Amino acid sequence: MKAVVMAGGEGTRLRPMTANQPKPLLPVVNRPIMEHVLRLLKRHSITETVVTLQFLAALVRNYFGDGDELGMNLQYATEDVPLGTAGSVKNAAARLRDDRFLVISGDALTDIDLSDMVRFHRENSALVTIGLKRVPNPLEFGIVIVDEGNRVQRFLEKPTWGQVFSDTVNTGVYIMEPEVLDAVASGEPVDWSADVFPTLLERGAPIFGYVAEGYWEDVGTHDSYLKAQADALSGRVAVDIGGFEVSPGVWVAESASVDPDAVLKGPLLVGAYAKVEAGAELREYTVLGNNTVVREGAFLHRAVVHDNVYLGPGSHLRGCVIGKSTDVMAGARIEENAVIGDECVIEPEAYVSSGVKVYPFKTIEAGAVVNTSVIWESRGQRSLFGPRGVSGLVNVEITPELCVRLASAYATTLKKGEHVVTSRDSSLAARALKRAVIGALNASAINVLDLEAAPLPVARFHTARESAAGGIALRTTAGDPQSIDIVIMDDRGADLPPAAQRKLERVFSRQEFRRAFPGEIAELRFPARAVEDYAYELLRCVDMTGIRDMKVVVDCAGGTSALVLPTLLGRVGVDVLTVNARLDDISPTETFAERRRDLQRLSELVSSSRAAFGVRFDPVGERIALVDEMGQLIGEERALLVVLDLIAAERRTGRVALPVTTTRVAEQVCRFHGVQVRWTSTAVDALTSAAVDDDMIFAGDGRGGFVVPEFGPAIDGVAAFMRLLGLVARTRLSLSQIDARIPEAKLLKRTVPTPWAAKGAVMRSVIEAAEAEPDGCRVDTTDGVRVAAEDGSWVLILPAATEPVTDLWAEAADVDTAQSLLEHWARVVEEAAS
Repeated sequence: MKAVVMAGGEGTRLRPMTANQPKPLLPVVNRPIMEHVLRLLKRHSITETVVTLQFLAALVRNYFGDGDELGMNLQYATEDVPLGTAGSVKNAAARLRDDRFLVISGDALTDIDLSDMVRFHRENSALVTIGLKRVPNPLEFGIVIVDEGNRVQRFLEKPTWGQVFSDTVNTGVYIMEPEVLDAVASGEPVDWSADVFPTLLERGAPIFGYVAEGYWEDVGTHDSYLKAQADALSGRVAVDIGGFEVSPGVWVAESASVDPDAVLKGPLLVGAYAKVEAGAELREYTVLGNNTVVREGAFLHRAVVHDNVYLGPGSHLRGCVIGKSTDVMAGARIEENAVIGDECVIEPEAYVSSGVKVYPFKTIEAGAVVNTSVIWESRGQRSLFGPRGVSGLVNVEITPELCVRLASAYATTLKKGEHVVTSRDSSLAARALKRAVIGALNASAINVLDLEAAPLPVARFHTARESAAGGIALRTTAGDPQSIDIVIMDDRGADLPPAAQRKLERVFSRQEFRRAFPGEIAELRFPARAVEDYAYELLRCVDMTGIRDMKVVVDCAGGTSALVLPTLLGRVGVDVLTVNARLDDISPTETFAERRRDLQRLSELVSSSRAAFGVRFDPVGERIALVDEMGQLIGEERALLVVLDLIAAERRTGRVALPVTTTRVAEQVCRFHGVQVRWTSTAVDALTSAAVDDDMIFAGDGRGGFVVPEFGPAIDGVAAFMRLLGLVARTRLSLSQIDARIPEAKLLKRTVPTPWAAKGAVMRSVIEAAEAEPDGCRVDTTDGVRVAAEDGSWVLILPAATEPVTDLWAEAADVDTAQSLLEHWARVVEEAAS
């Protein structure tokens, strides 16, 4: 039986360690990861191996040669361009046609029982057997769902938390019959999990999942790289450690020289020909590479040091990685999670802070304090996007420096010469930080169309209208005047979808920002008629018939909607009472108490003026709150139902898009009027993506956000207000009458604390519990897991994307039944999380 070792990966997340060497050659306990893989194959009597190569292929070939030193017979298949996981194996098809073969990654550390996996494959007469492993955090892997007989039912690549149905992931270890290669196109990028396996599943091919009990770690990040070293030293994975165990957990190569007065506290490894002087202290999980010198007084704890490194007297290394042939001079300190590339010089008493990356061939001057990475002046962050974009405290977390780095990363994902729309709310902080954003975009060869202070819907509209590549808007965080949100948009004017967010985050964390040459510095322009163009197009798209002499009360909340409403309302002949119609740069948002106070004032004005209704905008004009003609505030969820009823009653056809967390009373309203519902996930771009369909007549999120599809796919409070004017004017019912005829929702919500590491196991337990429910129950995995009974009751279990909690919703015919449902499934979550 032959094996295919995939060793073409570039390992961009591991830079600067992989800046000048391929990921399979990264050492784990002083042997390349791929060597551990080859030794595993040899232990299971698999010696005929084809190695697929692409990035820096010559380095891998030169290191391993024909494999004779390892007792292997290695052949190589090199790709001119990346062909994907399946395409790379197809590239080696000529050597794999005679018998079943094994596929394994050359950059993952594992001791999976391959012989037992082959036995499993044969016993099940499988076409493909996929090695599976249960992991705490499945977000970065492909989830695989299998039935009771271990036959694969479904694949999902790199899910969001709302899509996590299991903690069982694809390890990239496969046993395959040679006819599988017929399903792979030649000479083009093809992926096993995303392309080939789903196609085979549709054909009914026997694809099985083998849940491995052994160790498996995808060495794809700096954290996982350090973890792999610690696990190897601790014996959690069966690998060959070169040297003798001179005391429990202390491994020393035969040719190493360790002074008796050096302090060694294992588990640790001292490589071949290394020298450790008296007074040096090596603590737990330290790995010293071959030919390394550690001078007196040096201290190392959880440090991974590659070959040919010099560590001077009194140097201090903790939880870091030092690349080969680097010199760390006397008294230098390198802190947690720092990575120093190959052939660097850290001069005496320099200080490299936690998380800093120093790329190869750099020098850190004596006494320097380095707080940002040395390549392009920025530092990577673990998590960039939240539910409101990139958010944080002004001049603490969101600084001008961060804005420059973020805008530079965004520009790097775009083509030179493209256009980006920028805007802000009325706050002084947004004004200052937007200037940093504009400067960084121009310096990265991106032209900027700056709307200055503008409602967010206007910015979204112009981003789509001007054929811009995207947009950046800065707004004060709702309810927190000390914080700011940076909203980054795609070319539709919608929030960046998850895939684009991940791409931007990778560029941001790798800190490889593009800079323009002097002749490529881009331009800054200020569109002259941004508000007028928006108003003209809105009035052209939205039906405004019948609204003459209608009376409404509008509260602009001191926000940017005040810039566009006069232009709109002046053209349609509405009798309007406007309050807070000024730009408030001192208090650009309000506290909860201030919002309640202003809504109460709006209610009084509506009832006393006998207006048809009242509306209050948020400070950026994106969301609205409604007050009926009686002066009663309509709650956000009820407002969604009221507006839905108005639209459905007038249109009588089409579809509406609603998130899965919405009450199913909305379904009743739509059914009554002959309209259908499309349920979407709760992701920020879900409604936008759904609203582009031709038959979509409405979308809303239940939090004051409404989409007017005939005008644009984004949430737009101004457009929703203008559409509502026409709807109310043309109906014979008031808002209070519409509200009264809609049934009350019995929808309850609960939050259950869930550690990050337990979320995958929790959702696996939820799926198992859902499948055990009585016949007639339906399980929906649009977002999270929704279990619906025949009587119309349902529960939704959804892991939160940004917090260590799981959210639950339950709805039934009465509150007691809903509460009972909620408690039952909360117990399922709590037991799985404990």
